[in-house]
Amino acid sequence: MIETQEFRNGMAMLSGAVNVITTGGSEGLAGFTATAVCSVTDQPPTLLVCMNRSSYAHRFFTANGVLCVNLLGADQQGLSGLFADREVSMEQRFQRAAWRALETGSPALDDALVSFDCRISQIHEVGSHSIFYCEVVQMRQSDPRPGLVYFNRNYHRVGEELRQVG
Repeated sequence: MIETQEFRNGMAMLSGAVNVITTGGSEGLAGFTATAVCSVTDQPPTLLVCMNRSSYAHRFFTANGVLCVNLLGADQQGLSGLFADREVSMEQRFQRAAWRALETGSPALDDALVSFDCRISQIHEVGSHSIFYCEVVQMRQSDPRPGLVYFNRNYHRVGEELRQVG
């Protein structure tokens, strides 16, 4: 078996879109930055989100049973850092951007490239993480602009020349 650091170094070479994952409900508001998000199926529209079970915010997501995947634009790198900073309170994180509630009540970032509002339909535990399977109940998309990815432990812009899909 490979060593943990060797695995992490290899995974650093796998680029990932940068997302702020939020939840809102009876347990309260919480959010974190994630690149471990992907599509599972389009029938029904379902996403997969991975979250470390040792995270302070984990209990909010499991108790609320809902989340919103907010895909960040290249101009939102600061927001990514804010939601990854353990020294910044949840209240402070949410005060630094404009949000609106969609169908589930989870905060959707006003100017996210896309916000996927979801109900968590299944949770599986693997190693240190929970895998949330999330059925998309509402989606909101903003005007196309460059996106933000994380690759080789740095942020990068993608999609300089965009056209409206549809």
